[in-house]
Amino acid sequence: MMELNVQRMEDFKERFRYLKLFVAGAFLLIFVYLWYLQVIKGSDFRQLSENNRIRIREMVADRGMLLDRKGQILAHNRPSFEVFLVPEDIRSNPEVLEKIGEILNLPREEIDEKVKGLKRRPAFRPIKLKSDIDWDRLALLESNRIHLPGILVDVRPRRAYHYGSLASHLIGYIGEVDENELRQAKERTYRMGSMIGKYGVENEWEAQLKGVDGGRQIEVDALGREIKPLRSVEPFPGNNVVLTIDLDLQKVAEEAYQDKNGALIAMDPKTGRILAMVSKPSFDPSIFARGVSAEEWRALMDHPFHPLQNKGIQGQYPPGSVFKIVTAIAGLETGAITPQTQITCTGLFPYGNRDFRCWKEKGHGTLNLHQALVESCDTYFYQVGLKVGVDAIAHYAGELGLGRKTGIGLPYEKAGIVPSTSWKKKRLGVQWYSGETLSFAVGQGYLNATPLQLLLLISAVANGGRLHLPRVVERVENIYGEKLKEYPPEETGRANISEKTLRVIQEALMGAVNEPRGTGYACALKQVKVAGKTGTAQVVRMAADFKKGDMNRMPLKFRDHAWFAAYAPFEDPRIAVAVLVEHGGYGGAAAAPIARKVIEKYFDLEASAPAKTEEASSDSVYD
Repeated sequence: MMELNVQRMEDFKERFRYLKLFVAGAFLLIFVYLWYLQVIKGSDFRQLSENNRIRIREMVADRGMLLDRKGQILAHNRPSFEVFLVPEDIRSNPEVLEKIGEILNLPREEIDEKVKGLKRRPAFRPIKLKSDIDWDRLALLESNRIHLPGILVDVRPRRAYHYGSLASHLIGYIGEVDENELRQAKERTYRMGSMIGKYGVENEWEAQLKGVDGGRQIEVDALGREIKPLRSVEPFPGNNVVLTIDLDLQKVAEEAYQDKNGALIAMDPKTGRILAMVSKPSFDPSIFARGVSAEEWRALMDHPFHPLQNKGIQGQYPPGSVFKIVTAIAGLETGAITPQTQITCTGLFPYGNRDFRCWKEKGHGTLNLHQALVESCDTYFYQVGLKVGVDAIAHYAGELGLGRKTGIGLPYEKAGIVPSTSWKKKRLGVQWYSGETLSFAVGQGYLNATPLQLLLLISAVANGGRLHLPRVVERVENIYGEKLKEYPPEETGRANISEKTLRVIQEALMGAVNEPRGTGYACALKQVKVAGKTGTAQVVRMAADFKKGDMNRMPLKFRDHAWFAAYAPFEDPRIAVAVLVEHGGYGGAAAAPIARKVIEKYFDLEASAPAKTEEASSDSVYD
């Protein structure tokens, strides 16, 4: 019996030793895990705990205002009530999502999509559910706040555009920053949900317009409801940007288009300051500030006349007869013609196996260079083009700023195309044919230009060949009105064209508006001498039996584009205007009257009928 008890005691000691080892191992594991939680992960859990008790609420800075040259406000900020959700605070109260969906009229699927869409969101960072709620919903949310844990209502600045779509392509719009923009941002001042300039001045002057965001630290309870504020850092608003445009002139320019599409740019030819910039059709930038819907975006993208395109700097069109200015300069400068060179126009110019027509079916008779520009005779410039050659014309087109970007300081500007023998060989791999020079000489064929480029061309002719950098911003000011940066006029070059040649062209351009048979007579004013050139650019090649009266019976998309480029006063130019009416037909009939209204407004003249003489021919509107 004694031996049995001893044996049992030995067995118990052996098991007890294993038990002690097991308990020691368990305590060791617990100790290691506690050490891991407190030492290795301590800072993370401490931060998570603090975030659960202390939250940071962003205070978004006001964006700087946009003003016209006279200080009239174009874009400003207004208060907007916005609703946010903190997903971590509603895990134990999922019914909150149903309640908030009913109040805000948001489907549950849309709320879930917003929550799941931000995968990299830091813990306890609020997600925006809805912006700019009305007073009724605000009152309902505030009265039920105790029943809606995890739901926040904050007042934030919302971009407002005082005149709606006015100058929208110049001003641009803002929208929520995307992941690509976050990666490209030089400074870490943007977060998901931040607003950033996407287009126009809002985009190009983003650094000046954006303010410095602030924030406040608050203590919350277990359900995320605010208990008390701890401390705050006030936001600092962005700087104001003063534009070069004149609001009153911009209004008149936009009204002049009525239901037409196209582009207009007015500029001071001596400084390069843009006075008005119109692109039609336009858009309302406020829809982007609040968040454009899928339907609105689809309507803008599917619109046949591209409302999101700034046609003044992005639209590339054949310049038509406005380009005859360049052909004339090339002819004079190379000595191929003189101002007295006479050519006879019969209405048709046979060349090769094709008849090249003049816009005037019966022809202009015998003309010199002055008369050819005044009446815009195609036949005259067909023959000048053959005398000069494509490369000489291309050279002087480049001298006057065509074929390259102007550097206006707005996004997505296009360079246009000025063809030459080398260009065609490189681009298409074939040689240039002399027949193509005829089309090129009158502004057709491969040639493309933007309205801004033609504006610089007419301005260079007006001011003796000087080219200026076009400016859309006058200066940047802080909130106290102190100037931080100014943008003075900048001359970018001077066309290598003699003063004698320029005087010949200037006199002809004045004649084109003021002489009896001038194609631009619809812009003639009694009080101010206007000089200019009309243009009609073909969209499709016309049939051999096409008559000028058939234009209005064609489908709109096949009708010619109408051009007019002008400056005034002739003696001392202060304003230059380029007008394009898409599918408007003839420049003298569609584009010149629009330019006239702008020039009248600039000089504060009384609106009147065109100063047309009795001798003026009705034919002169057909170019």
